[in-house]
Amino acid sequence: MMNLNLIKTDPWLEPHAAEISRRHDKYLRKLDEINEMHGGLKHFASQYQWMGLHAENGEWVIREWAPNATAIYLIGDFSNWEPRVAFQFIRKDRGIWELFIPFEFLKHKDHFKLHVFWDGGNAHRIPSYARRVVQDETTKVFDAQVWSPDQPFEWTDSPFKLGSDDFHPLIYEAHVGMASEEEKVASYTEFIENVLPHIQSLGYNTIQLMAVQEHPYYGSFGYHVSNFFAVSSRMGTPEELKQLINTAHNMGIAVIMDIVHSHSVKNELEGLSNFDGDRTQYFDQYDHPAWDSRCFNYNKDEVLGFLLSNCRYWIEEFHFDGFRFDGVTSMIYHDHGLEKDFTGYDDYFHGVCNEEALCYLTLANKLIHEVKPNAISIAEEMSGYPGLAGSIEGGGIGFDYRLSMGVPDFWIKLIKEHADENWNVGQIYHELSQHRVEERTISYAESHDQALVGDKTIIFRLADKEMYDHMSTGWRHLVIDRAMALHKMIRLVTIATASGGYLNFMGNEFGHPEWIDFPREGNGFSFKYARRQWSLVKNPDLRFKELNEFDKSIVNLFSDERLLTKHLQHRFDNGPDQVLAFSRGDYLFVFNFNPVQSFTGYGIPVNAGKYKVAFTSDDEEFGGFNRIEKGQMYYTQAIESGQHQLLLYLPARMVLVIKKQEIKRVY
Repeated sequence: MMNLNLIKTDPWLEPHAAEISRRHDKYLRKLDEINEMHGGLKHFASQYQWMGLHAENGEWVIREWAPNATAIYLIGDFSNWEPRVAFQFIRKDRGIWELFIPFEFLKHKDHFKLHVFWDGGNAHRIPSYARRVVQDETTKVFDAQVWSPDQPFEWTDSPFKLGSDDFHPLIYEAHVGMASEEEKVASYTEFIENVLPHIQSLGYNTIQLMAVQEHPYYGSFGYHVSNFFAVSSRMGTPEELKQLINTAHNMGIAVIMDIVHSHSVKNELEGLSNFDGDRTQYFDQYDHPAWDSRCFNYNKDEVLGFLLSNCRYWIEEFHFDGFRFDGVTSMIYHDHGLEKDFTGYDDYFHGVCNEEALCYLTLANKLIHEVKPNAISIAEEMSGYPGLAGSIEGGGIGFDYRLSMGVPDFWIKLIKEHADENWNVGQIYHELSQHRVEERTISYAESHDQALVGDKTIIFRLADKEMYDHMSTGWRHLVIDRAMALHKMIRLVTIATASGGYLNFMGNEFGHPEWIDFPREGNGFSFKYARRQWSLVKNPDLRFKELNEFDKSIVNLFSDERLLTKHLQHRFDNGPDQVLAFSRGDYLFVFNFNPVQSFTGYGIPVNAGKYKVAFTSDDEEFGGFNRIEKGQMYYTQAIESGQHQLLLYLPARMVLVIKKQEIKRVY
C-alpha cells in the first residue's frame, strides 16, 4: 500500500487508506496501459486529429467508430441524400470505418450526414467528431457542415500567460447567447464588442463560458450536449469564438469552458445515443433518472479516448485555459448522489463510487496539465469527495479547485429562515472559510443556478417586487436600502474569505432584477427573460450602477493587490453585536451585520501601526450614506498583554475596508 500524502494530510482517512490506494493504483494501471499501447496519454488523446472529417494528401477522409454497424454511407447533396456505393465506408480494425473521397464532392459549408445500417435497422447520424453542426431554420433538422475556411484563424495571443502557480481566478460566468439586451440569441462578436469591455473594467481575470458545445435544445443552458467537438452554431462560427478568446487573452483575461462529460442528450438524430444501433456503444444501459439523458460508460477505452481527446481539442484548437467540469457528483457515484446526505467518510468508500469515472477524471486532469501546465480545472461537486482537488501524486483526483457549492445554499437558507438580527457572524465566517486542507475552492454567493426561474438571486430575495418601482436614485426606500446593503456585504464577505478563487454570474454584479427563462412552449417561446438588461447599469437615474461600482471596487482590489494569495486571518467576531473582522495581507475587513445598531469606539484587535480607510460599503458612490470619510486615518492603541487594537466607528449594515500603512522612519 502506497504512503499517500492525502492520508497524511487528513488522518481521519486512515481507516480507508487501503481503498484510497486501490483506487489510485487503478488509475496508475490504466495510465501504464495507455502509455504502453498508445504511446502516451497525450497521443491517446489525439484522436480528434484523426477521427472525423479531414483533408489528407489532396482528398477528404472521414473516419468513424461504429462497431455494431454493418454498413455506413456518407450522404449529402452530392448523393441526393441517399446511400450510394461510391460513398460507402470500408470497415477497418476495432470497429473503425473509413472513407476517402475527392475534394470535388465536398466544399466549405456543405451539409452532410452518415447513413448507418445495423442488423435490424438504419438511421441518419451526425458524425461523432463533427466540428460544425447547424440547424435548418425551417425544418429544425441538424446537419453536420464542412468547415474548412480558405484562411486559418490567425492567433495574436502568444504574449498571454495564464499566470504563475499561485494564480487565483476571479471568474465571470457568462452565457454568450443571453448576453444581449435584445430579445434574441446574441453572438460571439456582440459579446466581444459589448461584454468583454465590461468584464475588463470590473477586474475579473477569468471568463467561464457556458453552452459552448452544440446542444439541440437552447433552454438546456448547454448541459444536454449532442455534439462534443462542435461550437454551438446559434452564437456564431468557430472563428468568431476563437476571436472572442483571442481578444480576451489580449486583455489579459483567461477563458475557461463549462465542459459536459457527465452525460449526453438522449436525441438519436443529433447525438451519440444508439449511434450504431447499440445503446451501450458510448453509454451505460440506464438513463440518468433526473436529467433524462445518457450516462457515459467510462470503462471503455474508446469512450476514454473520445472524452480525453475532447479535452485536448478545446485547449489546442481554441486556446481555452481550462475547464469547469459539470456534474462531477453525478459522474462519480452509481446512484449519481441523488437524494443522498454525505455525513461521513464511509459514504465515499463503501462501494458506491463509479471508480471508472474517478479514473477518467484523474486521467483528464493529468492530460489537461500536460497539454497546458497552468490550465485551470474546476470540479462542480457537492458530496465533498476527499481528495477531489488534491494532487494526483498525493492520491487525489487532480482538480485545481472545487466549487464551494454549499456557500450559495448557506446564503439562501440564512436569508429565508433567519431574521437579520439573528444572523450569526461566527457561523458566517466558519461556513465561508471552511475547506478541506488539501484543496482550493471557488467561492460564490450565487451563480447561474440561483438566477433561473424557480429560484431567486440574492437581490431578488432581499428586495422582491420593490425592485420594480423603487430603484430610483431620486429617493430612498427602506426595503431597497436594506437589500443593497446586504447584497454588498454578502458579496464582499464571500470573496474576502475565499480559499482559492471567486465566481460571479453575469449581471449579478449590478443586481439584475429578473430571472432567466429560456424560450419554451410555456412562455410562448419568448426571449424576454433570456437576456441581460445592461441599460439598467448605464442609467444614471437608477441604483443598479451603485451596485456595479461596488463590485468593480472589490474585484479590482482583490485583483490588483492579489489578496487571495494572502493568508486569511480571523481577528474577531462578536455574536451579540454581529460584528466580524478578519484580515488578508495589509487589508482589514470589518463587518457590522447589525441591522439597527451602530457602534462608536469599537475595539478590533490588530497588529500595531497606522491604518487608512480604503473604502466602505457605505460610500455614497455605492449607494450608501457616507457615514465614514474615505481616507480617514486610524492609529492603534496598546491594550493589556502587549496587544493592540483599533477603535472604530461602525455604522449598522456596513463593511469597512482598511489598509495598514507603511510607517516611514526618519533617522
